Amino acid sequence: MNFYEAVFIIGQDASSGHVESVAQEAISVIKSFGGEVAKTEFCGIKLLAYPIKKNKRGHYVLLSLASNSEGIKELERKFKLNEDVIRYLIVKVDRLDNTPSALMRKNFKEATSQEQEKS
Repeated sequence: MNFYEAVFIIGQDASSGHVESVAQEAISVIKSFGGEVAKTEFCGIKLLAYPIKKNKRGHYVLLSLASNSEGIKELERKFKLNEDVIRYLIVKVDRLDNTPSALMRKNFKEATSQEQEKS
């Protein structure tokens, strides 16, 4: 089994419940092929570098997973067929990292700096 990180973006009009259901569908695909998901991060709505399918913002989701190649191929197929997923990227990594991703650390720093400015 190999280790992967998958990031996908769902359009700005989707509700957070819908984003979670798409993530759960991706997790179930990986588990059906004997893989496991070590970490799921809902990174929130971020501004895109350029508009994609008339979306200027998108819901970012990161999955750290261990799977075989058949599971990854099926996950890519599901992402391609899902109209709500506007972009995705699956990268093979050497090991799974359980610490918060750079997207989450940045959100945490921004939130704390905004709270400090308010007080």
